[in-house]
Amino acid sequence: MSPHLPVTPSEIAEQAVAAAEAGAAILHLHARTPDSGLPTADPDVFMEFLPRIKQATDAVLNITTGGGANMTLEDRLAAPLRARPEMCSLNMGSMNFGIFPLARRYDEWQHDWEQGFLEATRDFVFKNTFADIEAVLERLGEGAGTRFEFECYDTGHLQTLAFYLNKGTIKPPVFVQFVLGVLGGIDAHPEQLMHLKQTADRLLGSDYRFSVLAAGRHQMPLATMGAILGGNVRVGLEDSLTIGRGQLAESNADQVAKIRRIVEELGLEVATPNEARSTLVLKGGDQVGF
Repeated sequence: MSPHLPVTPSEIAEQAVAAAEAGAAILHLHARTPDSGLPTADPDVFMEFLPRIKQATDAVLNITTGGGANMTLEDRLAAPLRARPEMCSLNMGSMNFGIFPLARRYDEWQHDWEQGFLEATRDFVFKNTFADIEAVLERLGEGAGTRFEFECYDTGHLQTLAFYLNKGTIKPPVFVQFVLGVLGGIDAHPEQLMHLKQTADRLLGSDYRFSVLAAGRHQMPLATMGAILGGNVRVGLEDSLTIGRGQLAESNADQVAKIRRIVEELGLEVATPNEARSTLVLKGGDQVGF
């Protein structure tokens, strides 16, 4: 739905480095099959861009464990287990993940599979059971020293996070990503962001740091609200293709630069990668597998 989305390893590396130069301390990364643009979990594809980004920037590299529709847990863990990154995303529960309404809004597509891919989410459950979560925490967390961006799409996901924190399976500090605006999860509204934060305050106490991710047109307003509330922000073309009303962002760096201008106008400072590492107690870029 946008010609500006990076697809090839070279495009992904180029946009990642530009986002870091614009101020992003952490880069969240997916991979795509270069010739078709389909999401892929192939570790060989990840390894085509991970070393290049590491060589060009000091940013924390955060690899998905979500992947894409119909990937098994083993598929989704293949690249992180090889790369042993400082950080990975981890969805804190199974959910209906509906992006099919977007299929009605477009008549032209970059790839011939995209419309069907969207429509198929009408009958798709993203599976991350308690057993799946425990496997990721054990194999990546304990096994590789990787820490996590815990993606919480609703308050029930915070309950699961608190369960593992109280059990000692997850060690503080906890980095929570509030995700708003995906059909099947909590909607993108300021009251819902306050509800998520209040719930996290009650369940997690002082043991967590948070960030805000909102889908589509809600990205910048709710990210700004999150920063005002004392949190961090996540922007990028995975979550929103625009930079303003009816205007496509030409790169991930466009969105990073915009939110940086906003938070600095609010009197806040952008963290360096090493400040992020210190805050989140990450193992360091010299301890990864790429």
